[in-house]
Amino acid sequence: MSGMMKKMSENILDKFSMDFLRNQVLKNAYGNDDTLIAKTDPRVLLVWYLFFAVVPWFMNDLVFLLGCFLLVAVTTIMARVAGLVLVLFGLGVFSQTGYLFVVSLLFGGNTETIVPLLVLTLKVATVSLASITVFSGLDPDRLSNGLMWYGCPEKLSFSISYAYRMLPMLMEEFQNVLLSYRLRGNAPDSKGVMGKIRYLIYQVKVIIHSFYPLMLNTAKRSRTTVEALEIKGYRYAAVNKEVKKMKLSSLKVTYNDMLFAAVSFLWIAVVVLVMVMI
Repeated sequence: MSGMMKKMSENILDKFSMDFLRNQVLKNAYGNDDTLIAKTDPRVLLVWYLFFAVVPWFMNDLVFLLGCFLLVAVTTIMARVAGLVLVLFGLGVFSQTGYLFVVSLLFGGNTETIVPLLVLTLKVATVSLASITVFSGLDPDRLSNGLMWYGCPEKLSFSISYAYRMLPMLMEEFQNVLLSYRLRGNAPDSKGVMGKIRYLIYQVKVIIHSFYPLMLNTAKRSRTTVEALEIKGYRYAAVNKEVKKMKLSSLKVTYNDMLFAAVSFLWIAVVVLVMVMI
């Protein structure tokens, strides 16, 4: 039994590598083009996101927050968000709630604190899942075009689109720096409990030492990209009205977009009706 558990843990550690992380980032940014969320007009999605990112903070009704959470959970599933993002979301939200509950019990609280903490959890979870749906399920170019249509500065919309492209490159550069350190270093033996602790400390030191070379190499590659954009006339195209009009001409509100907005509005209306009746 112990051998089987050890083998399973080794398989999990083998799969959890830098290549796995990079693939998850690429899948999350560019691997969901065929989903309903990715095909939705970004202008409709941004208005939808604005509602679910602001309204839950001003509501304390458990029924309303639960209804909003269920809706954004469904849209997150429809967006086919990468599993790594959902795992990080679960660890971040629910571990924080559990920590607050334990602290409240230590300082004289009781089971009555569950309801307020549940309200806080639903607020944070709803806003987080809405953000994941829009910013992870939507193509970066379409997202930047939607922001530009609403009058956001061109530099802001471009920065969001460029940041998506920088993440895989940043992780690739990080992997190269780690490999260079490992080739030149002498990793301690990882046998035994103390050996595993020494090996973990060694890995942490390597990651810390990799920070400055990572930033330097990434800055060099970013400068090359910026110079290429300047040569192609990006700065002029960003402020030219004709170019902007051509870029935004691909945005069209379709029947599916209106259906998505109508279903969301109908669901919220039903939730509000149930809240009033209760």
